[in-house]
Amino acid sequence: MEQTTHAPNPRHTPHFTAPVSDRSSGAPATAGEGALPRWDLSALYAGMDDPKLEADLAGATEQARDFAQRYQGRLAGLSGHELATALAEFEAIEEKLGQAGSYASLLFAADSSDPAISRFNQSMNERLTAISTDLLFFTLELNRLEEDALQARLADPALARWQPYLRDVRMYRPHQLSDEVEKVLLEKSVTGAQSWCRLFDETIAALRVTLDGREMTVGEALNRLSDTNRDTRARAGQAVGAVFGENVRLFSLITNTLAKDKSIADGLRHYARPTSARNLSNMVEDNVVDALVSAVKADYPRLSHRYYALKARWMGLEKLEHWDRNAPPPGSDDREIPWAEAKSIVQKAYDGFDPRLGRIINTFLTNPWIDVPPAPGKSPGAFAHPTVPSAHPYILLNYHGRIRDVMTLAHELGHGVHQVLAARQGYFMSDTPLTLAETASVFGEMLTFQSLLEAEKDPARRRLLLAAKVEDMLNTVVRQIAFYDFETRVHDERRSGELLPERIGEIWRAVQTESLGPAFHFTPDYDVFWAYIPHFIHSPFYVYAYAFGDCLVNALYGVFREGAPGFQDKYVAMLEAGGTLRHRELLAPFGLDASEPAFWRKGLDVISGFIDELEQG
Repeated sequence: MEQTTHAPNPRHTPHFTAPVSDRSSGAPATAGEGALPRWDLSALYAGMDDPKLEADLAGATEQARDFAQRYQGRLAGLSGHELATALAEFEAIEEKLGQAGSYASLLFAADSSDPAISRFNQSMNERLTAISTDLLFFTLELNRLEEDALQARLADPALARWQPYLRDVRMYRPHQLSDEVEKVLLEKSVTGAQSWCRLFDETIAALRVTLDGREMTVGEALNRLSDTNRDTRARAGQAVGAVFGENVRLFSLITNTLAKDKSIADGLRHYARPTSARNLSNMVEDNVVDALVSAVKADYPRLSHRYYALKARWMGLEKLEHWDRNAPPPGSDDREIPWAEAKSIVQKAYDGFDPRLGRIINTFLTNPWIDVPPAPGKSPGAFAHPTVPSAHPYILLNYHGRIRDVMTLAHELGHGVHQVLAARQGYFMSDTPLTLAETASVFGEMLTFQSLLEAEKDPARRRLLLAAKVEDMLNTVVRQIAFYDFETRVHDERRSGELLPERIGEIWRAVQTESLGPAFHFTPDYDVFWAYIPHFIHSPFYVYAYAFGDCLVNALYGVFREGAPGFQDKYVAMLEAGGTLRHRELLAPFGLDASEPAFWRKGLDVISGFIDELEQG
């Protein structure tokens, strides 16, 4: 889940939160060995009243004002060395803001139901935005530098180090507005889009679903959709649908408002279509994303349609209901996996691939960097937050003790490894485009899955592991592209006027019918299930990055399994590069090119091959 702003350079958001996986799992687990661990944020600040926090903010305020006084209106006259000095100062101030923003964001993610934390988070957003207004001029002036003059200055080695950052900032030149308009958009963001995102988060956190005689959070109720008992799943699906149905007008208002807000900003910035801003921030061309989306949609029949028809036969059903999508296949082992065992499984997988990655994984698993248990007010799903290079990343989970939760741990630890390795590039250039940010996470899942599969000798259990992996891959590829398709239709239609909740539900049902196939029958209560997806609110069009990463990893893992020489060294170097290289440059050492149509087909063939194996079993 990434917080967005209207500033032309997305790295200048006051804070952000890294990706949340769209995952659900079984009933809540116990730790198996005691209380599940919570994170300790003291690497950032000791508390909301930590004097260091106030000192950092006061210092950043003065530094930002001084920076503006010395540099505003003068960048065109700086030498290459002087411009490099200014960039280093700018990054240092921004990193201080990033540390404060990360702390507030992580507190809020752990408990958005606490009024004191909610107030603190909003106040922090407002203060960071106010400080950022003094810095806004810098990237705007960088983009007004003439290309020839900038290239001449890049001959200075001190400035040459900043070339990737300058390249990425200057991508926004065609979409940059006047200084006055940019400042207004930045200052009003705290009462605009950010406020609507806050309303969404607090509403979701406060909702309670009554199920089997007791109240529970939305996240806990959604987890019941993976229960082995079909009646339990049905009651959960109906109860969640009822709660969102009661609140659908509010969620529709939030969705309509944010879509209109984005449409206004896109129009001002002359983006060709609603997805263009996201693609630009991902450093990926529109045609590459189009090729991915087209390839996945064309393969719905041989992927999701085929698998869910197979699953219906396994379950002895003519039709699946929406609450059957994540049902464990018949014969699944529903045992609880204790937290200690989950850690051991993932540690072994990473150690087996490369000890360097295993050592980094171990630092996460032996330090209070992971917030593990489900809790009231806690953000649903999972994410890894890189914070700032001078600290370390943090991971949020909602661990329920199922195999899918183990895969989620492997996924988020992949993000953590990537963030640790990329941190050496510094605060600005460690930032990785979303399409590549999912590479290490999905690769970590694949390592863990293959480790479990190779260790399992029982044919029936191997088949169940394979089915679970196929379901996760379909959730990552097919479901996320369906989400992207849903967003595209909603944003396109919103340009002609506000959408009624019923119309949004119609679009949702149409997309789900197309993507999941004829094996499903959808009850009317499913028409409101679009309302709980946080990506639609916080980061429009983010979701295709999951499919991009999964297909990319399938191709990458194929190169690894073929025994390509030096693969581990190349892989580590790719992660260490952070945001300094584009996808073409990063994949070239592996002989891969995402702009080739066959690339996506190769990734999708892996999923289809797994389904072939299940059909033959």
